[in-house]
Amino acid sequence: MTNSVLEKSSIHPSAVIHPSAEIGEGVIIGPNVVIGEDVKIGNGTRIIANAYIEFAEIGENCTISPFATIGSEPQDLGYKGEKTKVIIGNGTIVKENVTIHRAAACGDYTTRVGSKCLLMVGSHIAHNCVIEDQAILANLVTLGGHVHVGFGAFVGGMSVFHQNIRIGSMAIVSGFSASRQDILPYSKCDGRPAVPRGINVIALKRRGVDLETRTAINRAFKMLISGEMNTTQAIEKIKSELPMNEYIENMINFVESSKRGVVLRSHNSANVSLED
Repeated sequence: MTNSVLEKSSIHPSAVIHPSAEIGEGVIIGPNVVIGEDVKIGNGTRIIANAYIEFAEIGENCTISPFATIGSEPQDLGYKGEKTKVIIGNGTIVKENVTIHRAAACGDYTTRVGSKCLLMVGSHIAHNCVIEDQAILANLVTLGGHVHVGFGAFVGGMSVFHQNIRIGSMAIVSGFSASRQDILPYSKCDGRPAVPRGINVIALKRRGVDLETRTAINRAFKMLISGEMNTTQAIEKIKSELPMNEYIENMINFVESSKRGVVLRSHNSANVSLED
């Protein structure tokens, strides 16, 4: 870290910064922050008091709140000190007591958090997780290793997810839910185990999806969760009866590529018909 960087950033004298750290311009580092080995901090990022970061790349204009821990060793008994890391995109907010573990020695050796995400108080992202852009994890969400959270998904507080599952794009999961299986894109789910209740029409509207497309998505959703046919039959019916669009194609690909299975069954009384 050069003197020119120190002049262009605001670094509290009590902060501890490893010589290998790369600090961008306009970075604010507060009291008692620890920046460990192999860390890169993007321009304009704020790291507030008592945060701990190592083996991580933080994007530009992020906020890292007090007592957040980023890049510490994974909770994986097979990890033997291999060089792995965390990557966080631009504009992401990491609130107090969030923990993001660096990857175990598999895959691409990286735990990833996208841009413009919000990780609320006490949420935990385990090794090798992937959180896509604009996802939100509410307070105390716990993700096991290798969980994939899709673009724009919202996960409610105190929810728990088994390792290796996927939460689809723009899905919303209510607080105090849990799942050992994948959560369908664009769906609303809740419960322990979480079950589908309808389509997340608010998220689709906010991202400019028109009524005709939303109606087709809702019809596809109803076919997938119907107890009157199996999943293969439902997909065949969707392809033969509905006008295809990128969202329905994504839902079908999501189901067909699932390794742990997708939550597709709900009580009929809980299904919500949002737009026929």
